Amino acid sequence: MKKFDDLVFNSHPAGFGKQAIIFFDNGFGVSVVIYPFPYGGSQGFYKLAVITGDKDNFSITYSTPITNDVLGYLSEREVTRVMEKVQKLAPFKKEK
Repeated sequence: MKKFDDLVFNSHPAGFGKQAIIFFDNGFGVSVVIYPFPYGGSQGFYKLAVITGDKDNFSITYSTPITNDVLGYLSEREVTRVMEKVQKLAPFKKEK
């Protein structure tokens, strides 16, 4: 199982904060962001979105049993817990 320590953070494309994107074998992934705006970034917390696609073209999915929105105010340990749940999801099936 991939964990927080497996994330590689780079500058956020919007020019502020940092973002890590990782995909899993089941077709899902996560985008983890820390920046000094909402969701606790100014206090050292992370924001996480469940995503589908690939590193060049991905989108947030709002229809998983894990969440129907982005998650904020997450510690590194909580990010790992969510990542583990995402990795256990049934394989993502693209809509036709």
